[in-house]
Amino acid sequence: MTAAGSPPELWRLDAARTRSISAENPTGAPGAGARATDGTGAYAARDLGVGWKISPSIQLEPGDTAILADVTGPGVIRHFWLTTARTALRELTLRMHWDDAPRPAVRLPLGDFFCNAWDELALVNSEMVVVAPAGGLNSYWPMPFRRRARIALHNGADRAVPVYYQITYTEEDVPEAAGYLHTQWRRSAPLGNPAVHTILDGVAGHGRYVGTYLAIRPGDPGWWGEGELKFYLDGDTEHPSICGTGTEDYFGGAWNFDMDGRYRTYSTPYLGLPQVLPPDRCYEADQRFGMYRWHVRDPICFHSDVRVTVQALGWSDAGTYLPLERAEIATTAWWYQG
Repeated sequence: MTAAGSPPELWRLDAARTRSISAENPTGAPGAGARATDGTGAYAARDLGVGWKISPSIQLEPGDTAILADVTGPGVIRHFWLTTARTALRELTLRMHWDDAPRPAVRLPLGDFFCNAWDELALVNSEMVVVAPAGGLNSYWPMPFRRRARIALHNGADRAVPVYYQITYTEEDVPEAAGYLHTQWRRSAPLGNPAVHTILDGVAGHGRYVGTYLAIRPGDPGWWGEGELKFYLDGDTEHPSICGTGTEDYFGGAWNFDMDGRYRTYSTPYLGLPQVLPPDRCYEADQRFGMYRWHVRDPICFHSDVRVTVQALGWSDAGTYLPLERAEIATTAWWYQG
């Protein structure tokens, strides 16, 4: 396997074998696809028979959990595509377990994993996450596993939802130095005093921090992104080793994301502000924003521990920083760890 986030050499011929799991092939076994005789497409395919899109999806009932994948290793998940009811993205919980670990390494609302925390779809065009019209959720985070990978989706909504999915992985040896993908999701609503939101905490060991997604509703009018992101590494206590200059700066923007009196959205391979709601207003207290940064070319390496925070700061009428105690913030951190 190559370094986290780096594509393999496409010309390299090796011993890896590609497998893919979907509702048409729930096990991913060789030659096991398109064999269903019943499923959500059975009525539409009634005149066509086996092999004609009989089981393209599953119906996930309220309170139920679906095991989307349960495969043995070693291997690397290369692509994860899913679509469902767009209004349910925050009510579905995604869980991923590696190698029979009792606690999931990935556990968060489905929408946040795909940079969609709000109730309107945001299209994303990045290297690690792509959200395509009209709700195609794609992850290209490489996810190595040695003995077993299990991916589950829980429906916390009060209604059933359709789930279409495909999980493609390679059966291959995993290097000893490879880390497992982890996420940590946190929400502050309201933020309170002090106006500091913790993005990641409680992580000990050797790893690489590789991504941040932040969704914010400022709660006060005016510019809201003066707060610095801080990375406390390898024993840092009061003061961090890495400290940025402002929220929009960390996500690759500048000067309030403001051009000619309105926010400008953007989505690039490694950073973006793909969502501003509503899009035609500026500096309103209840506007909602979503932004991401992937540390693929610039991973943040730690050896014993890591903690990440963001300040919520705006401007007061007096020209001083204004702590945004009424802010609503939700963040997702991605990192690799052994």
